Amino acid sequence: MPLASQSSRSHRKPKGEGHSRRGEILAAAERIFVEHGYEGATIRKIADEVGLSSTALYMHFPDKGAILQEICRNAFSVLTAAAASLSTGSAPPEVRLRAMIEAYAQFGFDQPNAYRLIYLTRPVEAREGAQTLSQELGAVVFSAFGALVEETVAAGRMEGDARAIAQSIWAAAHGVVSLMITKPYFPWVERDRLVKTTLDAVFDGLLKP
Repeated sequence: MPLASQSSRSHRKPKGEGHSRRGEILAAAERIFVEHGYEGATIRKIADEVGLSSTALYMHFPDKGAILQEICRNAFSVLTAAAASLSTGSAPPEVRLRAMIEAYAQFGFDQPNAYRLIYLTRPVEAREGAQTLSQELGAVVFSAFGALVEETVAAGRMEGDARAIAQSIWAAAHGVVSLMITKPYFPWVERDRLVKTTLDAVFDGLLKP
């Protein structure tokens, strides 16, 4: 019997534990999508990674596109929850605004594979629905962020076009996160220090004394 077949069969898992198995499939697919590209990530590769047959995997997801879209939905649920919790509170709006963009950056570092798939979408992934979901669900997150910028401007703590301010702050955070997770070979300074330095420069330039 070929060695590959022995290995695949030895990792087969018992039936049941549907919710747990679904999570394993999503985690494995995230890694494989990033490592092999969406086109190179076959259902067979994903199934082998979690010790399933391809047929068994199809019981959880009908195709790769459904897996990719579920990854995007799960990722945005985390961001949406963080944005909602920081949208209101007793802290000054500029403090909550800073906390929200820091939470966004932390999400990117905590879930780099999901971040790549939803914010660094390649053409083939876009065709499979990742870009559409990023636009639809991402709009919810960015709307909460934009509303907080408007509140900060209304409170007299920032001055200018709220839309331009929101996009500038997001672009700065996205730049740091995307560069650090896609260019790990660069001799970056300590991550938190780079994020703080970047955001300090942005907020110091935007906040009124």
